[in-house]
Order: sequence, then C-alpha cells, then structure tokens
Amino acid sequence: MEATRVIAVRHGETAWNVDTRIQGQLDIGLNDTGLWQARRVARALEEEPIAAIYASDLSRAWQTAQAIAQPRGMAVAADPGLRERAFGLFEGRTFADIDASLPAQARLWRTRDPEFAPEGGESLLTFKARVTGTAARLAARHPGELIVLVAHGGVMDVLYRTATGQELQAPRTWALGNAAINRLLWTPQGFTLVGWADVGHLDDDTLDEASA
Repeated sequence: MEATRVIAVRHGETAWNVDTRIQGQLDIGLNDTGLWQARRVARALEEEPIAAIYASDLSRAWQTAQAIAQPRGMAVAADPGLRERAFGLFEGRTFADIDASLPAQARLWRTRDPEFAPEGGESLLTFKARVTGTAARLAARHPGELIVLVAHGGVMDVLYRTATGQELQAPRTWALGNAAINRLLWTPQGFTLVGWADVGHLDDDTLDEASA
C-alpha cells in the first residue's frame, strides 16, 4: 500500500486560548486572530493536491477547515474522533483555577499520568487510542494521496508522540501552535514524521489578503 501524506493543522486561535482556559469539548469559535490565521493557512496550502479534508466537529476546527476547503470548492467531512480530549470538570476553567481549586487532580494532570481522567473526561490512554485510531482510519481511505486533518492541540500532541515514539508522559519539547502546518506519512505500519510546526505563513506579509 502506498503511503498517505497527512497535513495536520491545529485550529486557529480562540479567546479561551488567550485566557489559558480549558476548552476540551466545549464548542468555542475562533476569535478575530483565529479567523485571520485560518485564512493564512488556507493560502499556504492552496497549491497542495489535497484529496480530502477532515475536521473535528467543534466550531474552532470546523471554521479553520472551512477556510481551507471553500476556495477549492471542497466539502469538509466532520469526524468527532478528531475532537479535543474531553476534560470533564476541568472544562471552562483556567489553568490557575484548576491548580488552586483541584490541587490533587491538577498534579496528576500536570505530571501527565496516563490513567488519570478528570471527572467526566478522558484519560490520556483513552484519548490516544481514539485519536490514533481515527487518524489511521481516515488515512487508510487515501493511499497515495494527501489529506488534511484539522483538529486541536491535544490531537496534534498525540500525533507527534505517535510518529516519533515519544511516551505519553514525556515532557513536551515541541510546539503546538495555532494554525501551524504539520506533516506526517501514514502506512499500515503507523505514522512517521515529515515536518512539524511550520508557521512561516503566519509571518510572511506576501500572503496577506487585501482585505485582511
């Protein structure tokens, strides 16, 4: 089977990203910066031979994916398997609030305990299984083609760890920027990393739309 090329994109910025507030599976839309970032990533990918675009069904990812799809006349396929990790009672709270009000759970979260799940949420083990299973299922539909997956920071983190063999508890030393372009290959043997955290399209003024 030929490899599937995968471009994985985190959604553009939201107000809750700025506030360091846990979004999880709450449906938060893009802010003005996020909408701008979505347009920029769309321009950066305009020459790519994309066969399909899949996105989390949460608004922030869906809006970003639509920005990529619309100039091409393509449809976006929603897949809830690409949603952010469910954080249960953490959702809607700031990092500082979680540290102050739930110190024992905050410690397990901060130390990346693979089996810890906030009340009503997912453990890292469950989340990883969901993300890798979904991404592999989607990639397997497109041997020899290029697909785009638009999702969330936690999803990007799982894909990076999976492609590079990093353990779930390993400290993160890689970027998970909003609207960054990340490239992987998938074969039935798994994912491999091609390139990560390309944000040149967010700095280059030549990509600005006249109306931006």
